[in-house]
Amino acid sequence: MTCYDRRDLGLLLLRLSTGGVLAAHGAQKLFGWFGGHGLAGTGQFMESVGYAPGRASATAAGLAEAGGGTLLALGLATPAAGAAAAGAMAGAAAVHAPNGFFAQEGGYEHAASLGLAAAGLAVTGPGRLSLDHALGHVFNRGWMVPAALGVTAAATALIVGARYRRVRVGREGEQEALFEEFEE
Repeated sequence: MTCYDRRDLGLLLLRLSTGGVLAAHGAQKLFGWFGGHGLAGTGQFMESVGYAPGRASATAAGLAEAGGGTLLALGLATPAAGAAAAGAMAGAAAVHAPNGFFAQEGGYEHAASLGLAAAGLAVTGPGRLSLDHALGHVFNRGWMVPAALGVTAAATALIVGARYRRVRVGREGEQEALFEEFEE
């Protein structure tokens, strides 16, 4: 096996694992599959963490994850798929950021890993073992990478910024404890 063949196999494995996890998370949001809460429950959660309107936010996140993940796994429209998934994961990371990095503490570790893998695939491309390659890369042109990532970054910044403002306004008037209480 040549290095080029190993690269293609590695990209396939990365696409299948990253895309598969993203697609499953999106299916939880959209359809309630795999123990998810569907659009109604996810919409309520999204509203509670500052993404409004909740149902529209749940739909957008679910489509970005399920659609982006499925397209990544297939290696189709890789720049757009990776950018969409990365944007959704940036939104998820914003929710988890106050809990620190590690997932065991409710942190953003998992969302960041998936988002960076998706962005990396958008930049690198899907490899030869992909639908993009089979179709002559009509949905994977060089100019599509910065366009997809740029548009997604701008939209994500607006959405996460609006969420941050809603959360901040919602917390106005709340006072944090000046000292921690210790039990003996």
